[in-house]
Amino acid sequence: MTDENIPLRRGLFGGLVAAIALILLWLAWRALAPGGVNVAEALILACLLLVTPWAALSAGNSLVGLAILLASRDPPGAVLPALRQARPGPPRQLTALAVCIRNEEMGAVLPPLGALLDGLAARGAADRFVLWLLSDTQEPAIAAAEEAAIRAFAAGRTEGPAIRYRRRAANDGFKAGNVMDFLDHHAGDAAFFITLDADSVMTPDAVLRLVAVMEADPGLAIVQQLIVGRPATAAFPRLFQFGMRAAMRSWATGQAWWQGDAGPYWGHNAILRCEPFRRHARLEALPDGSRILSHDMVESVRLQAAGWRVRCLPTEDGSLEANPPAMPEFLRRDERWGAGNMQYFHLLRLPNFTPMGRLQLVQAILLFLGAPLYALILLLAALNGIAGGGADTPMGALALAILAHWLCYFSPKLSGYAQALIQGRVAAQYGGRAAFAKGTATEIAFMQLFEPLSTLNKAMFLATLPFGRRTGWAPQNRADRGIAWADAARLLWPHMLAGVALTFCFALVSPTALLLALPFTLGMVFAIPLCVWSADPGVSARLRAHRIAATPEELGAR
Repeated sequence: MTDENIPLRRGLFGGLVAAIALILLWLAWRALAPGGVNVAEALILACLLLVTPWAALSAGNSLVGLAILLASRDPPGAVLPALRQARPGPPRQLTALAVCIRNEEMGAVLPPLGALLDGLAARGAADRFVLWLLSDTQEPAIAAAEEAAIRAFAAGRTEGPAIRYRRRAANDGFKAGNVMDFLDHHAGDAAFFITLDADSVMTPDAVLRLVAVMEADPGLAIVQQLIVGRPATAAFPRLFQFGMRAAMRSWATGQAWWQGDAGPYWGHNAILRCEPFRRHARLEALPDGSRILSHDMVESVRLQAAGWRVRCLPTEDGSLEANPPAMPEFLRRDERWGAGNMQYFHLLRLPNFTPMGRLQLVQAILLFLGAPLYALILLLAALNGIAGGGADTPMGALALAILAHWLCYFSPKLSGYAQALIQGRVAAQYGGRAAFAKGTATEIAFMQLFEPLSTLNKAMFLATLPFGRRTGWAPQNRADRGIAWADAARLLWPHMLAGVALTFCFALVSPTALLLALPFTLGMVFAIPLCVWSADPGVSARLRAHRIAATPEELGAR
């Protein structure tokens, strides 16, 4: 139903990524080669060979995405043809709204669902949806409170889609098992299901759009909508999601342009076709008996291998989630994701994946495997400088190589900011030029401090993962909270010591070396106060008062 030439697009995109990667590597070679390449510098170049493709891919996705966002009158339709053929109005088929919950505060989960059900009923689509609350809660007291809250929620609604509740006796297979149990025993006549996490928010229009796209193209198995952060009060999620929102817009658009039917699945805020998912996305245990943790991408590539289409809808309208409220929760979430993505090494050996499916798994691995490589580059640079190996390094060329890599690494969010400026959307999206300038400057400064700290944390976790370290798939804290200095110190003292040691080493080399290193070590040195500051209610209040890093939803509510 489309005339897209995906092989040509992939060839052009591959050429763009290769060109960017070669430029980055040439700049690095130009900085390290003068005076000969010693062992430490050779190891640095070897690490760069592995991390540069990811930086080049980031730049390629964001540049293509920015071009589409600026040139197309309908960017989502340009990368999702079924969107243009979607029929407006109430759906023809039944869709289940599947909300996975485990030890959640139901007072926060249920109100957004109530608004969604009301909106669907107001649009004449109540009989085409059923809400399923799928519980994996194991603690009896929490389960009893959960069931009582849902019973009261359902009793208070006399109109709208039906509401159902199911709690499993054992949470085998974690969330993937929860969803498959629902499909096996409870989905009934539903043709589609929309997966929602406990912190997901979707508007009725966004839900109806997803269903219309699936009905327009019977070959689609998954349509994943872009997800952005819900309005946040705490400083940490507020700043993090401000940049992530801008980044995802260009990244997802560019990625959808060349991936085509081999799109991503992120586990929630997506619509899925019940029958092919039930048939092809059932996940068995790994060879060591453990369950697949990062299930969503595996489910996507298995559906692709079976000949089904997986597409991304790169628009943020009406699709939100809550981000971790403070730094400790964010770091723990990264560790869970890292542990899950490292399991993909086992899956790469399995047959029947498409080349694009394998590439997606490799990308997911590199997303986390890059962390220890970046940390090793910084350590090798410090040791090389102390040993006198960098005496012939032209600092101007080194600064240029670092800047080029930085621009590629952060190009998605920079492209998102550029789009807002070029298209004059600063007032609508950011509350005006002053608010935009304050928000972008604060976010970039904060993330420049936090990213190296986060990278070091991932590196430390992955280094201990082969020796049995696990974080588990524990229930998440979603509530804003302050962080005590003692708690931050217990969590981050190794990161602080690493930052102090590295900074001291670069200071011994030269003032220029120290200046180039500070953007990467300063966040580690101040890891503890950064953790406390970003969770401090007073800081959060000041950001809100000055409308710094506000979301469009928040601005619209003012």
